[in-house]
Amino acid sequence: MSMSPARRWLVLRLEAPLLSFGAVAIDNYGVTWDFPALSMLTGLFANALGYERIECEAHQALQDRIVFASRREDEPYHGVLTDVQNVHMQKSDKGWTTRGTPEGRDGGSYGGPHRRFRDYHPDALVAVVLTLHLPPDHALPAGRHHPTLDDLAAALDRPERPLFIGRKPCLPAWPLNAGLIEAETAHDALLKLPALMDLSKREPRKTGDLRAQWPAGDGPDQGAGVDRGLAIHDRRNWISGLHGGTRRVIEGRLAPPAPPPTADGEVAI
Repeated sequence: MSMSPARRWLVLRLEAPLLSFGAVAIDNYGVTWDFPALSMLTGLFANALGYERIECEAHQALQDRIVFASRREDEPYHGVLTDVQNVHMQKSDKGWTTRGTPEGRDGGSYGGPHRRFRDYHPDALVAVVLTLHLPPDHALPAGRHHPTLDDLAAALDRPERPLFIGRKPCLPAWPLNAGLIEAETAHDALLKLPALMDLSKREPRKTGDLRAQWPAGDGPDQGAGVDRGLAIHDRRNWISGLHGGTRRVIEGRLAPPAPPPTADGEVAI
């Protein structure tokens, strides 16, 4: 019998007409993973908390504390949607940068359009359970403090800026904060979390086993319900601005409990 103390987990409901979880970009192909990335969730909460892009230490400290697992509540039949983006640029064209200043280019005019491809999960619903390690001893600059789990929940309810899930076109269809639960491990939290409801039909999006991903060491790594273990490149070095580092995760399947009925006999959301 496990004697580990129960931890509090913030539940996120990631649902939108389009979801993007990022992945390792290859040339002009922006592919997406099936589950959220650590750096993506860090950016989501940093945006909700009002962090500026230049606050590298605050971003890095937040990412280093995040522990999460995720579960796909549905598997849309249409798979991944690829958006083909085209732009025809001339020699004198300029574009805005994340630094807030326009940037030009040198050389001749393009003979053809610049093309890139971006993948999305259409009509998807993904549940995330997330907790935080204890904050480090050192303080953050610029008057920032290390956020608590309650701070993150409050920031989702009243974000400092508009939120998006992965890319800016991916606007949430419903509030992201789906409450708090207690569990010993990330895998246990997914097992305790009832299947999320289809809020338009008031029924679970899918019943039976659901695909899930949890961090290695925070749930089983072999046996029934485990499909594979892998290392994913979703750690961002916020100081340098580059991705540099891997994270070991386990992918498998689990059957969540059915949503409990409410007092009036309806199924809880």
